[in-house]
Amino acid sequence: MPVLRPLSLFLVLCLAAPAHADDWWGRDKSLHFGISIVLGAGGYAGSAPLVRPRWARAAIGGGFAVGVGGAKELWDIRHGDPSWRDFTWDVAGSAVGVTVSSLLDLALTSPRPIGASPPVAPGPLR
Repeated sequence: MPVLRPLSLFLVLCLAAPAHADDWWGRDKSLHFGISIVLGAGGYAGSAPLVRPRWARAAIGGGFAVGVGGAKELWDIRHGDPSWRDFTWDVAGSAVGVTVSSLLDLALTSPRPIGASPPVAPGPLR
């Protein structure tokens, strides 16, 4: 399978990297997180005019953001230093971006305010 070769190489290089070189809380992690939030939210919003179900918009937004983060780490295999920690922050940022977007979408397009009781059907008059 053509996908397994780059993935295996990515795993080997990540596991072989020294632990001290890749801090969980480094400045680059906040960049991965922030950019993934924007990509996840942008993917969700960009798919909104084309896709009706919210779950599908979320899948598109999340897939787009994680895909870009994964592609960046695959690029790092040859040109930089790949990192599982970077990719973990990409996934977390994608989840936040998609979650916030879907909650905003729900709040702005809901036919009635969230938490409001449904309208009562009128009964016969006496």
